[in-house]
Amino acid sequence: MAADGSDPQQAYAPVLTAMSTMRDGQREQKKAAHQFLERFQKSTEAWQITIGILQSQADAEAKLFAATTLRGKITYDVNQIPDDSLPALRDQVLGLLKLFATGPRPIRIQLCVCLAILAVQMTAWKDVVPLVVSTLGNDAESSTCILDFLKVLPEEVTEGRKINLTEEELQQRTQELLGDNAGQVVQLLIRYAQSSASAATNPQLLEVIASWLREIPVADVVNSPLLDIVFGALDTERSFEAATECLCAIFKETREVDEYLPTIQILLPRVIALRPRIRQAADAEDTEAYKGITRVFAEAGEAWVVLIAREPIGFRPLVEAVLECAALDMDREAIALTFIFWYELKLYLILEIYIEARMQYVDVYAKLVDVMLKQLEYPSEGNNQEDLFDGDREAEEKFREFRHHMGDVLKDCCEIMGVTECLSKVLERIKAWMTSYASQATPNSVPHWQQLEAPLFSMRAMGRMVDKDEDIILPQIMPLIVQIPHHEKLRFATIMVLGRYTEWTSNHPELLESQFTYIVSSFGTDSKEIIRAAAMAMKFFCTDCKHLLSGQVVQLQQFYDQTLDKLPGISQEELTEGVASVVAVQPVAQIFDLMKHYCDPLMARLMAKANAATDEDGKLAVADHLQLITLFIQMVTPYVAPGQENPAVKYCQEIFPILSTILDTFTDFTPICERICRCWRYMVISYRTAMAPLLPQMANKLANGFATSKQGCFLWVTSAILREFSEDREHVDENTTEAIYAFFEAQSTNMLRMMSDVPPRDLPDVIEDFYRLLVDALLYYPHKLIRSDLFAPIFQAGVSALALEQREPLSAALHYLRDVIGYGGDNPPSSSNSPNPPEIKRAVQQVILANGEHLVKQIMAGMMITFPDDCFTDGSGALLGLFEIMPEQTAAWVDKTVRMLPSGTISEAEIDKLMIGIKERLTLGQEGLRKVRSLLQDFTNVYRRRYVAPRDGLGRLEAERFHFNA
Repeated sequence: MAADGSDPQQAYAPVLTAMSTMRDGQREQKKAAHQFLERFQKSTEAWQITIGILQSQADAEAKLFAATTLRGKITYDVNQIPDDSLPALRDQVLGLLKLFATGPRPIRIQLCVCLAILAVQMTAWKDVVPLVVSTLGNDAESSTCILDFLKVLPEEVTEGRKINLTEEELQQRTQELLGDNAGQVVQLLIRYAQSSASAATNPQLLEVIASWLREIPVADVVNSPLLDIVFGALDTERSFEAATECLCAIFKETREVDEYLPTIQILLPRVIALRPRIRQAADAEDTEAYKGITRVFAEAGEAWVVLIAREPIGFRPLVEAVLECAALDMDREAIALTFIFWYELKLYLILEIYIEARMQYVDVYAKLVDVMLKQLEYPSEGNNQEDLFDGDREAEEKFREFRHHMGDVLKDCCEIMGVTECLSKVLERIKAWMTSYASQATPNSVPHWQQLEAPLFSMRAMGRMVDKDEDIILPQIMPLIVQIPHHEKLRFATIMVLGRYTEWTSNHPELLESQFTYIVSSFGTDSKEIIRAAAMAMKFFCTDCKHLLSGQVVQLQQFYDQTLDKLPGISQEELTEGVASVVAVQPVAQIFDLMKHYCDPLMARLMAKANAATDEDGKLAVADHLQLITLFIQMVTPYVAPGQENPAVKYCQEIFPILSTILDTFTDFTPICERICRCWRYMVISYRTAMAPLLPQMANKLANGFATSKQGCFLWVTSAILREFSEDREHVDENTTEAIYAFFEAQSTNMLRMMSDVPPRDLPDVIEDFYRLLVDALLYYPHKLIRSDLFAPIFQAGVSALALEQREPLSAALHYLRDVIGYGGDNPPSSSNSPNPPEIKRAVQQVILANGEHLVKQIMAGMMITFPDDCFTDGSGALLGLFEIMPEQTAAWVDKTVRMLPSGTISEAEIDKLMIGIKERLTLGQEGLRKVRSLLQDFTNVYRRRYVAPRDGLGRLEAERFHFNA
C-alpha cells in the first residue's frame, strides 16, 4: 500500500488501460491514449508509477514501457528529484535490476541503461562499478546482468551530451566512471572468461570488450588472455559475429599506427593465420562466415593502410588476403566490404613518397581488375534468360548498384596501374569474345553475351579517368564495339560507353561518324531502355562535339523533329538539350532563323496540345512541352554587344504573346503557370538587360498572374528581374530601375494583403517564394526597401511566418530576417562594399526595437518546440545578430521569453543560470557572442528533449502514429 493508504495499483491502472487501448482500441481512442501516455512520460507522477508497474504482476509489454519511460525520466527529468533522494532512486533501480536479472532481456537492458545514466549524473556516487558488482552477486544470472551493465556504461557516458552537465563536469565524470575503472573491468572480464568454456564464447563478453576499448588501452587487451579469447571465439558459431565485431573494434583503436606499432606486430600474424578460413567459408558456401572473415581482413587493412604503404613486403600477405576475399566471393555478398580498403590504399600509393610500394602492388591491382571484370558479369544461370533475376527486382537493383561501386574500384585501379593498362585488359576481353563467339551470334541469340557486356560496362565506369588524348587502346576499341552483334543489353552498354567518351571522340573526329550513326540508328529499336540511353548519348555527343556537328545543324533538325514524339519526357529533354547546344555555337547572324527552324514546330505542338487540353493529363502534357522551349532559351545565349538587337530576344518577342495566352487560359493550373514562369525567368537570366523591350509586357503578366492565382512562381521571375536590372548594373537606366522597383512593391503589396487575409499555415510555398524574393530585394535595392513604407509590414509578416513548421518557408523567412538584422550593424550582407549609412542602421534598429520582443519569442519558441532541425542554425544566427547590435535589449527579451515557459518545466534556478551566463559572455566581445549562441542552443535543445520531443517506450504506438495522421 502507498504511504497515504491508497492502493498503488489505482495509480498505474490508467497507464495499463491506455496501453491496452493502444493494442485494441478504435482509432480515436488510440490517438487519445497515445497523447495520454506521452503526457504521462513527462509528468512527476511517472517516477513512482513506472517503478510500481515494474514491481507488479503487469505483462512484459507494460513493464518494458515502464522501464523505457524510467530511462527517459532519468535522462531528462532528474531535476524533478531532490539531490538527497537520488541514492534511494539508485537503490530502487539496483533492486529492479536484481529482480529482472533472469530477464526478459529487453527490460534488463533498459534498467542497465537507467543505472548507467543515473551514474553519470550522480557525481557524488564514486564506487559505481564495485557497488553494482557486489549488489548483483556472483552467480551466472548476475554475471549476465553485470555484463549488460558494463556494456552500456561506456555507451551512455559518451552520450552524456543529452544530460544537463557542463563540459567540465562531463569530462570529470567520464574519467571517474571509465578511466578509473578500466583496470578493474579488464580483470573482471578475464576472471569471467576463465570461469568456464561457455563463458569464453559468450557473445556478451565480446560485446563488453568492444564497448570498453575506447577506455581500456588496446595494448592491455592485446597483451592479456582476452586476445586469445577473442580469436578463439571465431571458432564457435555462437560467438563468431561478436568476435568479428570485437576484432574490428580492436583494429580501429590501432589506427594511430606509430603509437600502436608493438600492438600491431602482435596482431598481424594472428590475422594472417586466419587466411585459410577464406577458402573454407567459400567451399562451405557459408555466406555469413565469409562476410565475417572478409570484414576482419578488410578492416585490418583499413586500420593499418599507412603501414601497408610503408612496408609493402611485410604487409603484402594481408593485401593478398583481401584480394582473395574479393576473388572467391561468388555470391557478391562480401566483396563490397573490401572497397573502402582498395580506395584508402590507393590514396597512399599515388603519393610520390610511396612510389616503391606502388610498384610492389601493381600486380595486385592488375589481378583486382581481373576480379572486377569477372564480378561485373550478369548472372548466366537464371532460369529465364529474358529475366536474369527470375523476377527478383530487389536482387536486380542491388546488382546494378553494386556494379557502380565496383566501377569506383576500377577507377582506383586506373590510378595505380595507369589507364592504358586497365583498358588493355578490356580490349583483351573484347577480342577474346570476338574470337570465340562472334561467329556463333545470330539476330536472336548472342552466346555468352555477359562476358562481353562486363568489359563494356567497365569501360563506361573508367571513362572519367581516360584522357581525351589517349591514342593507344581506344582507337582499337571504338571501331570494334560499333560492330558488336545486336543484343539489348550489349547495345545499351555500347551506347552508354559511346556517350561516356564523347569528349574523347571530339578529339578524334575521324571516329565520330560511325559512332553517331550507331546512336541515331538505335532510336529505331523497340527497346525503351535503348531509346532512353540513345537520347542521353545524343545529348553528350551534341554537347561535346557541337562544333564538329555544326555543318549538320539543319539536317539535325529534321532528325529531331521526326524523333521527338517517339521519346518519353526525360529523353525529349535530353535530346532537346543536345540539339540546342549545336544551335548555340552557330554564328549570331544565323541564330534567329535557327531558333525559328527548331522552335516553331515546338510552338505548333504546344498550341495543339493547349487546344486539346481538357483534362489533367492533357494539361500536364502542355506543362512538360513548355520545358523544351525553356531548354532552347537556357542553351542558346549568343553574345551581342550592348545596344544591338539580340536575335534570341527577337524570337522571345515572337513567342511571348502565345505563352501569355496559354498562361491566361490555364491560370488555375499550377504546373503550367510554373513552367511558363520558369521559361520567362530563363529569358531574363539568359539575355539579361537585352530583355528590356519585353519587360513592360512581362511585368504586367506577372502582376496580374500573381494577383489572380496567388502562386509563388510569379515571384521567381520578379526575383530574376530584380537581380538583372538592379541599381548597380551597367547599361540599365534609372527609369528602368525605378519601374522595376515599383513593380516589386506592387507584388509585395499583393502578398501582404494575402498574408493578412489567409493564415501563414495555408500559404507555406508562397511565403517561401516571397521571402526568397525579399532576400534579393534587400541585396540589390537595400536603401529603397529599408526606406519604404512596406519595410516594417514585411518584417512583421516575416516574424509571424516563424510560426510555420515547414523547413523551406521558415528557412527563407529566417534568412531574410537575419539579413535585415545585419543592416542594423556595420557589416550588412550588401552587394556593394560601401559602408552602411547611419540612417539605414537607425531605420532597421527602430523596426527591431518595435518588434524585437515578438521576434525573440518566435525564434525561441521555434527552437524549443516547432522548428525542424535544419532551421536551428538560422534561428540561433538571428539571435546572434540581435545580440551583436542590441545586446542589452536582446538579453531582456530572452529573459522575458524564458520566464513565460509553463511552470514545472524550467526552474527559476535554471533560467537565472542561463541569464547570468549570457550577461557574463556579453562582456567578452565577439568570442563571447559566439558563446552566447552556444548557451542558447544548449538551453533550447535541453528544453526540446525534455518537454517536446516524444520519448522512447511507446512501442507499437510509434507505428500507430502514421495511422493517426493518415
